[in-house]
Formats: sequence, structure tokens, C-alpha cells
Amino acid sequence: MLHAAMLPLANVQLWVTPLWILSLGVTAAVVILAILYGLMVVAWPAGAQAVRQAAGDGLLTPIAAVAAAFVLLTLLATASMPLDDVWASLQRKPTTGPHQETFTIEANAVDQPLEVDIRADELMGYILATDGDLRLSTEAGRGFAAVDFTLTGGEDYEWDPAKKYPRIFQDRITTLYATNPNEVPISLTFDYETDVEMPEVHHLPVITLSIVGVVLLYFLLEVIFPGVATVAVGTAKEAISQPLFLVLTGIGAVALVLYIFIPYHTFGEDVKMLTDSGLTTIMVLGILFALWTSSTSVSDEIEGKTALTMLSKPVSRRQFVLGKFLGILWPLLVMFVILGAILLITISYKVVYDARESSQPTPDWQLCYSTMVSAIPGLVLAYMQAAVLAAVSVAISTRLSMLPNLIIVGSIYVIGNLLPQIVRSSAGDIPFIAFTGKLLSVVLPVLNHFNIQPAISAGMPVPYTYLLMAGLYCLLYCTAAMLLALLLFEDRDLA
Repeated sequence: MLHAAMLPLANVQLWVTPLWILSLGVTAAVVILAILYGLMVVAWPAGAQAVRQAAGDGLLTPIAAVAAAFVLLTLLATASMPLDDVWASLQRKPTTGPHQETFTIEANAVDQPLEVDIRADELMGYILATDGDLRLSTEAGRGFAAVDFTLTGGEDYEWDPAKKYPRIFQDRITTLYATNPNEVPISLTFDYETDVEMPEVHHLPVITLSIVGVVLLYFLLEVIFPGVATVAVGTAKEAISQPLFLVLTGIGAVALVLYIFIPYHTFGEDVKMLTDSGLTTIMVLGILFALWTSSTSVSDEIEGKTALTMLSKPVSRRQFVLGKFLGILWPLLVMFVILGAILLITISYKVVYDARESSQPTPDWQLCYSTMVSAIPGLVLAYMQAAVLAAVSVAISTRLSMLPNLIIVGSIYVIGNLLPQIVRSSAGDIPFIAFTGKLLSVVLPVLNHFNIQPAISAGMPVPYTYLLMAGLYCLLYCTAAMLLALLLFEDRDLA
């Protein structure tokens, strides 16, 4: 049955092309970071030395390995990929968006030229509005005969791709020709919206800036908060070196690959099931790792007097708690990066594989790309949920041992995901339950904000504003949890 699980070499480019587009963003980020480091070597040698020391702690190695794999893909696959189309779309990107042109057509004008710049392949929709009868052509010399548009005053002519009407415009139009049969001048308003021919390039700046931002934030922590960074680096090194990290990451990688070949019997919805299963797997493994690490790293060090030894050095209690939390977030990010990259590969591959297994027409690479990219917001939200629970676990670990910590945080995880459904159900009509639900929704994290896997697997786009608001909620709740942790740890007797 090996042949049934393999794809013809002719189909490899279909699911590799989306990965190659992502690799362009990663490669651009690597180039920008290299340039910044080069400038730092010339202008600020001491800062460059600090960067080299920070990079030598080994915490960037796993992420650098993933980035190197994408850079290698860029180098190897570019010759057979649509690089010219990507470059042309990137150049045209600043000129796209909504446009409005207003013209005045003279009375009794025939073939009056109107200067425009319309690329038909970039049109997303347009509206022609006029206050009098008018005729428009894309070629000169037509006048009243065989015109492209016959406009009636007060009635807009609208083209929308969803309505399947003829677009009329073809290729590139630089001039429209207007004929006015009226004795008075006519005003014409042309509203249109454009997008690049390859809209996939919109994600490239986001990918590049995200990678550059994460790396810069890592180094800025070393410079601005050296005490916190020292505790964080030690905690992260210990967490990554634990067998649990390798075991959970290995389990996740194997599971994500197996999801490709599992028959879901969903009548053509196998790709959605793989996406949902993959996101859930990564989220659960990440939460387990975060809870275990926070329990062992904080509680065990307090009980084993290791924290007392660390605090005898120039490290305050605040730096200890914040460093522990940040030291948990970094290996958690490493796990999400590794498993997230594997998930994206499996989703892109699954689109082509599933079409072949179900005897459907071979999909194009654009479908593989859109399906794959739709899972990225789910990864971001899953990481936020794990970060919130890690913050709560750190706060609890300052007072309780591992077992009660796991029980309490596990209960918070269940309640945080089910609380909105309970409040919205018929039980929410009971005043006591409604009050209790609202109270718990204020005190406990509403984790349901981060669980949108059904929407993602259904192909519904997740706007950046939602991710921004979810990120703000995550930041505020983590801040509140850290304040609680500082209060609980401030008067904790370590002796």
C-alpha cells in the first residue's frame, strides 16, 4: 500500500509552492537580521559582542534550525517557482486598494478621453455612477456605436466578481472614451478596488516582521532587564533539556504526520479534520508542557531551597518570578514553532493527497496555500491560551506543590472553555447561575476567546483585529496573574 500513500512527483510542486512562499518571508527576516547585526558590528561593537553572547546560550538554536530549513527551501526551489509573479505583485502592492476617479464630460462630447490606470487582473470590483446618460468605451472611434457601457443617470453600474457579471475590462486600460449625448456637462464617478495578481504576498511582510520582532525582543530583554533575563535563560535551558520537552515534541510530530493518512470518513472534509486535530494536539501538548514546567521550575525550587540560594545573589523576588514565567514562555514558543512548521507542511500536503485519494480534480497551489495559512491564527491563539495558563500556574506554584497546581489549573482550563456555553444556555436564565457565571468570567480567564478551531478549519478568515484584541486580553491577564504571583511570593518564607 506504499504507492497509495505517495504522490506523483508532478504534484510535489503544488504543495511545496505554498511552503516556498512562506520561506521567502523567513529568508527576508534572516537577511534583515544579518544586516542589522552587520551595522551593529560597525557602529556599536560592544552591543554586537552582547548579541553574540546572548545568541551563544543555545536558546535560539531550535528556531534558527527551522528558519535555516525554510531558507534552504528558498535556495533550492526558487528556480522552479513563480518568483517573477511574486516580485511583480510586491512592487504593485503599494498602489492597490480602493480608488476613486471623478471626471466631467463636456456637453455633446464624442470620445472624450479620460485618463485612468486599470489593470484588469487586479480588479476586485468597480462602480460607475453618473448624473446623466452617458456612453463609455475602452477604444476610440466607437462614439454611439458598440460601446462597452451605456450608463443611465442616477443608476449605478456595479461589477462584483461574486455576481458573475462580465468584467468588460481586459488587460490594461489607460484611457476611457466618453460620449455625452446631452446638452449639458455630465459628471462621472469611477470607484474601484484593486488587489495584486498574487494576493498571497500580503502575508510576506507579516511573516518577516513577526520573526524580526521576536528575535529583537529576545535580545532587548537581555539588555533592558538583565536580572530577569538571567533567570529566564536558566529556566528555559533547563526546560528544553528536560526529556519531557523532547517526548511531547516527538509525540506531536508523529501524530501530525499520521493525521495525513488517517481516514476520517467525512465525505470530503478530511483536510478540515486534520487542521482541527493538529491545532488541538499542539495546544494540548503545549499546555501540558507549560503546566508541568511551571510546577517543577517554581514549586520544586522553592521546596528544595534552590530559590533561596538564587535570591541570595543580586536577584530580587520580582526578577525571580518574572524570569521564571518568561523562561517558560520561550521553550513553549520553540515547541509551537517546530510543531507549527510540521502542521503547515502536513496541511499543504493533505490538500493534494486528499484530492487524489477521493478521485477529485487536482487542486491548484493557491488552494493549498489558503488552507495552510488559515491555520496560522489558530497556532497564535493556542500559544496565547497556553501562556495564560502558564501565568496562572506560576502564581499558584509560589504557594502550592505540583499536584494541587495541576488540579487547579486543569479545572480552570475546563471552566474557562465551558463557562460561556453555560451562561448562554437555559441554565443562564437562573439568576444565581447567571451571577456566578459573570463573576467567574471576570476572575477566571475566558479561554473560549482563544478556541476558534472550528471557524479556522471551516475556512473562515480570522481578522488581524481579532488577533490583536486576543493578544491584548492575553497580555492583561498574564500581567494580572504575575501581580498575584508577586503578592503571594513576596512574604513567602523560603527558609
